[in-house]
Amino acid sequence: MIVSHRRRFIFFAVPRTGTHAVRAALHPFLGPDDWQQEGLLTQTLSPLPALRRMRHGHVTVRQARPHLPEALWRTYFKFAFTRNPYDRFVSACAMAHGRNAGYAGNEAATMKRTLAGMRGAVEAADFRMLMLFRPQAGMLVDENGRLGLDFIGRYETLQDSFAEACRRIGIPERRLAVVNAAVHRPWEDYYDDELLRLATRFYRRDFEMLGYAPADRCAPQPQARL
Repeated sequence: MIVSHRRRFIFFAVPRTGTHAVRAALHPFLGPDDWQQEGLLTQTLSPLPALRRMRHGHVTVRQARPHLPEALWRTYFKFAFTRNPYDRFVSACAMAHGRNAGYAGNEAATMKRTLAGMRGAVEAADFRMLMLFRPQAGMLVDENGRLGLDFIGRYETLQDSFAEACRRIGIPERRLAVVNAAVHRPWEDYYDDELLRLATRFYRRDFEMLGYAPADRCAPQPQARL
């Protein structure tokens, strides 16, 4: 999360949507009184005690809103980026499980166990699970259950979406670098029909609120030519 008083914007960092690249591109335009909350690469924390205690940068709208002045919230440009839920889930799994023995070649089974374990993660407040895998819409809605931002860009068109955010902030566009990327194949390679049903159900609100279309079934894999 970034709050810039110099440029009058609030950036909400949704995991696995290019947030570190966006942070790096915004950093040169920040002022001395601006603040960030980020717990992975730069270890910077908010001056607000309630947010600082979280010790990570993926603060939600509902977590941040009570601690920011009404005038600031009303007048600052608030934005984030989102990603196709199927693709984002593959990226999150590659980040969380990619180095584990037995993950390669068994990705679909691991992904199914991950989705099944999310209820337990919520009950146990498992930070890493909650941060990486929670639905995006839940991070971006306000206390009334409505999307609480002025602009939501797309990871699928990240550079163009970032250019629009820059235009609305009033800063020159910068090319986004690749930062903290997970290594994986296209998301369609990992899904069978069962995993597709599980992911569609778990990320239902993302499909309903963020404009991504749920898939009815897995696309057939191309046949090898003999």
